[in-house]
Amino acid sequence: MLVAEIMDLLDASIVNVAGPALEKSLGATSVGLQWVIGGYALTLGAGLVLGGRLGDRYGRRRMFLIGLGAFTAASLLCATAPNIGTLITFRLIQGAAGAMLLPQGLGLLRENFTGAELTKVFGIFGPVLGLGGIVGPVLGGGIVQGDFFGLGWRLVFLVNVPIGLVALAVAAKFVPRKPGDRAVVVDSVGAALVALSCALLVLPLNQGQDAGWPLWTWLCMAASVAGFALFAVQQRRTAAHGREPLVTPALLRKPAFTVGLGGIALFFGGLVGVQLVLTLFLQIGQRFTAGEAGLGNLPLALGTAIGGAVSGAVLADRIGRAVLQIGPLVQLGGAALLWYELDHLGGTFSIWDITPGVVVCGIGAGLVIAALFSFILAAVDDDEIGSASGVLSAVQSIGGSIGVAVFGSVFFARARSGDFTTGFHHALLVQGCLLVAFLAITLLLPKKGRPEEFATPAEDAPTPAGDVRESTGA
Repeated sequence: MLVAEIMDLLDASIVNVAGPALEKSLGATSVGLQWVIGGYALTLGAGLVLGGRLGDRYGRRRMFLIGLGAFTAASLLCATAPNIGTLITFRLIQGAAGAMLLPQGLGLLRENFTGAELTKVFGIFGPVLGLGGIVGPVLGGGIVQGDFFGLGWRLVFLVNVPIGLVALAVAAKFVPRKPGDRAVVVDSVGAALVALSCALLVLPLNQGQDAGWPLWTWLCMAASVAGFALFAVQQRRTAAHGREPLVTPALLRKPAFTVGLGGIALFFGGLVGVQLVLTLFLQIGQRFTAGEAGLGNLPLALGTAIGGAVSGAVLADRIGRAVLQIGPLVQLGGAALLWYELDHLGGTFSIWDITPGVVVCGIGAGLVIAALFSFILAAVDDDEIGSASGVLSAVQSIGGSIGVAVFGSVFFARARSGDFTTGFHHALLVQGCLLVAFLAITLLLPKKGRPEEFATPAEDAPTPAGDVRESTGA
């Protein structure tokens, strides 16, 4: 199960440093790169809640094996892609496979461990996942730059194949069989509405800059908003008719939870977007190799780890919701420092020139990441934790996909003319706006977080969509 989660984290971040290699090998444009990176997160997020429900119905072991097999096969297909369009298609499939795979992890842990054993397992689970998120860009950079066996970026995907096959064999032999509950009804209409609405939003955000923002891009975004509104209505009607909705409708009637969803999307959209722009700036703007760009992400990861440790161990319990307000203020300070550093770059660039600002940004992000889910979940009832956790994780992933589209478009709008520093400046302006909006949203969240023993779903709750992802900071 750990292997499956780490494979997902690596694939979410490992591709960030492969952009120039894809451009050289497949002739990928900036839009193509955005789809390769963000398309995975899009289908992953859109399918997470559905994946959890499928696990409840057909059995978590079965869905774990199916998801892992599909993910491994999709990784092989990505590695053999002959052009950028085919690679994007296989990345979308890979994300959908991940959505079937990931929600089963927590459920399987809860089925096979109890009490102190479960607590101990979760104590290992979180840090290992966090390590996966940090190692991703570094490992990806080393693989691409090493060009082992002449495979270049393709090895980034091929590395999943032997790992996935071994994990399949081990899981098939050792994970106990437990039948699902065929009485659980999967809301396929709701799942289709979510997928369509997400696609209608991300498509114009990715394509709009190159196309000159024609009428169809605005119509798509308007249709996306209408689609999400229709989804909310459909969920209420499904529940009213005695059927099982994809999302517990009562959640959508809780103001603190619904604004919290917006906060999740804003925060992680900005965090993922800035991390992408940092990588692009280093590789395209400063001619860093893939390996150097991967290492260039370490200051952000280090800052996030420091902020998370301080928030989780000290601040969240002592000052409550205020930690969610201190975090974005620290990030804004880091963004201002990074702006200043970019304005005063010398003739010879070094990663040390921007390290202080990047570290401060990471510390602010870590302060929020360690506590955010707990405060949003404090707004829901105990029997709603499973559904709420799945929705939060899905919105986190979709927000990251939107962040890739928005920040990628903002950066490339100036990078095409060679003005990489201004592109980074504009990305920081967007991040500043998102942080101010997030700061306002935190004022509407509960003042205290949910106690840790209730921060994850009860054993008999529907399988969440892998809320442990918040520990990665990515």
